[in-house]
Amino acid sequence: MADVVQFRLERMVDELDDLERRGIFTRREISEIVKQRRKFEYRLKRRSPLKEDFLAYVDYETQVDALRRLRKKSLARRDTENDENGAATVTKTKKRSRKSISDFAGVVRIVQIYRLAVTRFKGDVELWFKYLEFSRQRKNGRMKKILAQVIRFHPKVPGVWIYAAAWEFDHNLNVTGARALMQNGLRVCPNSEDLWVEYLRMELTYLNKLKARKVALGEDEGTLVRDRRVSDQKHWISENKDLFMSLDEGMGNVDGSNVEYTEPEKKLDLFREQGLRVLQTIYSGAIEALPSSFILRQRFFEILDGTDLAQSENMREEMLSDMKRDFSKDPEYWDWLAKLEMTDSSSKQEMSEDIKLSQMQKAVQVYEEALKIVPSAMMFNRYAKFLMDIIDPQVGENKDLEPSSHIEHYIAHLLTVYEQAESIGCLTEDIACKYISLYLQLGRLNDARKLAEKLCSGKLSDSVQLWLLRASIEVRDVTRNSPYPSKADMLSLFELLRKILTKASISEAESLWLMALKLFANQKQYFEKVVDISLISVAKDGGGENGFSLPSAVINFVLQKDGIQHAREMYKRFLTLPRPGLALYRNCIELELNLAFVGDKDCLANARKLFDAALATYDQNTSLWQNYYSMETKLGTSETASGVYWRARKTLSDSAAFTDLTKPL
Repeated sequence: MADVVQFRLERMVDELDDLERRGIFTRREISEIVKQRRKFEYRLKRRSPLKEDFLAYVDYETQVDALRRLRKKSLARRDTENDENGAATVTKTKKRSRKSISDFAGVVRIVQIYRLAVTRFKGDVELWFKYLEFSRQRKNGRMKKILAQVIRFHPKVPGVWIYAAAWEFDHNLNVTGARALMQNGLRVCPNSEDLWVEYLRMELTYLNKLKARKVALGEDEGTLVRDRRVSDQKHWISENKDLFMSLDEGMGNVDGSNVEYTEPEKKLDLFREQGLRVLQTIYSGAIEALPSSFILRQRFFEILDGTDLAQSENMREEMLSDMKRDFSKDPEYWDWLAKLEMTDSSSKQEMSEDIKLSQMQKAVQVYEEALKIVPSAMMFNRYAKFLMDIIDPQVGENKDLEPSSHIEHYIAHLLTVYEQAESIGCLTEDIACKYISLYLQLGRLNDARKLAEKLCSGKLSDSVQLWLLRASIEVRDVTRNSPYPSKADMLSLFELLRKILTKASISEAESLWLMALKLFANQKQYFEKVVDISLISVAKDGGGENGFSLPSAVINFVLQKDGIQHAREMYKRFLTLPRPGLALYRNCIELELNLAFVGDKDCLANARKLFDAALATYDQNTSLWQNYYSMETKLGTSETASGVYWRARKTLSDSAAFTDLTKPL
């Protein structure tokens, strides 16, 4: 191995001598470069090199080559500024600007590293693309060979065919080769949406380039890219022909222009016709290969909508008809169709209020038709979201809720949609929460309270989010008139919270637990009952290893309310449970350490007991051992610190994870 590495380094001598002779790198810098290259070469020659070893070597060589180019430019600039020194300087400048071995060696070395990498990791597509991108940027003439290799190894990857065709089309200007690559890719990967879409884009782009060439020669006009302003203007003129009066039947058309100027417009546009045929051919092949892909149809429709082709309106209607036939049971289709009604005239910079209302009404009609065909929860959810997008901005700006008449109409319509979803059994947890939240936004607290109570006692009685929303509404209703609720109100709130806290798991009812602790923190009778419920829940579900820890939350409330002594008594109650959780141990240790740092020796003893109890269960937790050792080094003695250190080294199965600790004294 050493001989091979030495041989590869010796082959770099000419390059390094050239860099030093031209003044680009100093001798010390070249020594450092050789040192780093030797290190990388040894990493590549070991028994099982990693992909990261190759990429790190490539990154280093790329940075060295970038620095070489910067310094070469800097030297050339400095020599140019000193041109007035005489012919000798000019000769020196010419020598420095002349190409030499160091200008090519860096790129050649990086290519060799990439070749070794892809030879070893043939299945790594990302590595192949890095190789391709480097070759494309440096233009080293290896693109065709690399593309042939990656296609041979990864013919089932659509991105490979797209990349190869794009390079042929954009770089080589070889449309025939790009088309052949795309068609071969579609034979191998007929189920790739991206391949079909990119094939269509390529063909239309080629036609647009041909048309642009005709326009540049003065033989044609316009492009295949749709201009929204022109199409909207033509559409408006065609709808308002009665507003125009022809001055001369022999001269004019609708806008009064001469017949001889309209004749070119009436000529058959071969490019637009060819574009339509290309789209129809590729579209028919795509839906035959992927009949159930709605996203593919949507992308084809967007391409058609952005191009100006012959009889594009007929093709548009055909696509919409096909989508309705094949996806009428898909809520995503109806949602897209409704939003299409809203975006058909989005190119108009200024739209009147009547036009906006007309578009909204069309979209609502689409959703209503959808509910008759697909009365599902997803469909109701999308319909409600659409209406909320119309209402919510108005509600956000006006806190007193005095919307205009049409916004009031949509609010009432949204409530009707929610009622309809409830009546046919399509009310999910998410829709129900939005239903109640709408009443809250409208300021109808009593209606929201009644609705939440009805839903919580029905099919959604197991919904934690719904119970949480109901509890927050009840709290808001109780504290609305007085900051100090009556005993009867507190009892009803406690019974409501107890019902859900005993049913839901701790992780699901995290915010509900925090609400209960905060609400009853100053009510000793109810707080003790909440603590008892928490003990039962922790015994059933465990205290939690990470994230929310109910015992820690209870202890923190007790600490703030009654002090450290009561907090100790509380955490001892939790620690006697079967699975108190690591988060509880950490919280208790932190509590004791905060007092130990101010000189309380009893707290230090309590912290040690807590560490020992935690390590009895979590003896392989490295961070716990580190925290224990850190505490002993700061608050204990050298003997106690050494004892913890050697206990950790003996207990941990991965002793290397403990190497960052200070050696025992």
